[in-house]
Amino acid sequence: MHFTGRTWRPPYEAFSVIIQATSGCTYNKCKFCSLYKNEPFRMSPIEEFEEDLAEIKKYQPYARRLFLTGANPFAMSYENLKLRALTVKDYLIKCQNISMFASIRDIIPKSIEQLKRLRALGINGLSIGMESGDDDTLLLANKGYTSEDIVRQLAKLDEAGIEYYLVYMTGLAGKGNGKRNALYTAKVLNQIRPYYVKNPFLLHIDSLTLFPDTELYHMAQDGKFIPAGEKERLEELITLIEKLMITTRLQANTITNFRPITGYLPKDKEKVISQLRVIIENNSEEEMKEYRSSLNSLGMEGVSI
Repeated sequence: MHFTGRTWRPPYEAFSVIIQATSGCTYNKCKFCSLYKNEPFRMSPIEEFEEDLAEIKKYQPYARRLFLTGANPFAMSYENLKLRALTVKDYLIKCQNISMFASIRDIIPKSIEQLKRLRALGINGLSIGMESGDDDTLLLANKGYTSEDIVRQLAKLDEAGIEYYLVYMTGLAGKGNGKRNALYTAKVLNQIRPYYVKNPFLLHIDSLTLFPDTELYHMAQDGKFIPAGEKERLEELITLIEKLMITTRLQANTITNFRPITGYLPKDKEKVISQLRVIIENNSEEEMKEYRSSLNSLGMEGVSI
């Protein structure tokens, strides 16, 4: 198998077969991220991709779900994604789902008709690092899109029937801005209408952790960015949950969260908020800060392969 650079998947892709489609990130400008800092973007040649499919066929010929690695393989053109999907069908006849990481930026150049065709070919289950729905926070993090872009592009995925999972990052807005970030993000999320047959829409919660090789870390060192406190982040999450009006599966259980919290909204809304209140009341700010300082890699919030 051809794996280069950092190779990882979200925890919920644990049962997917992994294959490299790209490596590195097409954007590589988010101020909080250093995952692909020294790794230039590269698309795996189709010949290399086929070699890996042949190896997968040898050991797992009846694989039903495939996860394409790389920061955002969905950045590939419609024609390239179409070719990859058709090639998968040639080797893995039982494969029903081809999932991958994606950015809001990657959806923009693709028409709804193209997205529908990709869905028909099995491309489904995009993991999207939205991080925020607040324009000030998106600008601070240099995400390269606006809240309006989020609403418009996710609406295209909804119309095409492509399932997606979103990541929200508490603390990203900085000290004193968490409530604003949560309110505007809830406003954005309440406009989306994902319809999933088997599982409810997944909202994945991470919490900002600053590492020395990121621009946001240096901004904090220079006093240009003041990190939010740990309890403020939990209050931010409570505000988000309180204002959400959609049906979603909430997962705040990665290593960047002080304590794992999961639940189905709106059914578990009060229970999840109560759990967050217990964490706030029974743990000191210093204890939670010490926990965050023990984290040494952004990649720890996913699963490395």
